[in-house]
Amino acid sequence: MAHRPRKRFSQNFLVDRSIIDAIVRAVKPAPTDNMVEIGPGLAAITKPLSKVVRPLHVIEIDRDIVERLRIDFPEGCLTIHEGDALKFDFAALGTELRVVGNLPYHISTAILFRLAGIAHALRDIHVMLQAEVVERMTAAAGSSDYGRLSVMMQYHFDMEAVLDVPAAAFRPVPKVESAVIRMLPRRDPTARAKDEDLLAQTVALAFSQRRKTLRNTLGQVLSAADFKTLDLDPQARAQTLAAGEFVKITNYRCEQGT
Repeated sequence: MAHRPRKRFSQNFLVDRSIIDAIVRAVKPAPTDNMVEIGPGLAAITKPLSKVVRPLHVIEIDRDIVERLRIDFPEGCLTIHEGDALKFDFAALGTELRVVGNLPYHISTAILFRLAGIAHALRDIHVMLQAEVVERMTAAAGSSDYGRLSVMMQYHFDMEAVLDVPAAAFRPVPKVESAVIRMLPRRDPTARAKDEDLLAQTVALAFSQRRKTLRNTLGQVLSAADFKTLDLDPQARAQTLAAGEFVKITNYRCEQGT
């Protein structure tokens, strides 16, 4: 039975066999993997993954697709979690979790931030995103694409774009190009912020007015003396600071109670 793609779920289904095979090769599934797929859709990636990983966890919000999965896959092959990935408790699946999927593009950033919050419990992430989102995530400090998403993802993960995916690989054909990114949680304890909530707040504040200088954005939490102590140019803009520099600012704020 044909499934009509639903715009409210950002449904564009991957149909290009060569791309599907390339994604599976990039993931390199193993029988002992603790793996979850976000948005299995019409099971293009689910099928080859489930032949190796048993059971494969999948999260799907579309009830019609959930019913298809229950019919098409034998018992014990999949563990189906029906619901919204933004509300799913990924931590409940345990540690060394591998995350894969073609993320719904309208909520992809929100899902990435949820996964960043449990990075310590993850082994890796392989997800398909809009190509421009991947460019923003991996952008270097000082570039026009560099922003809050870049800083927070680079703080939590080492990242690598592993595959470009043309729009023609989907049905219906989207208006954007896509890419698959590999994300590996960073384990270096010396690079951690003392308060990760404060780090997120500091980064958000610094980028709250992108064209403003740090004096204007962070001036409400850092004094002129603080800028000097941190060897931070108050006339610089947030996009010039690497993730490690935001960690330095955050740890200083923790020490000073600002």
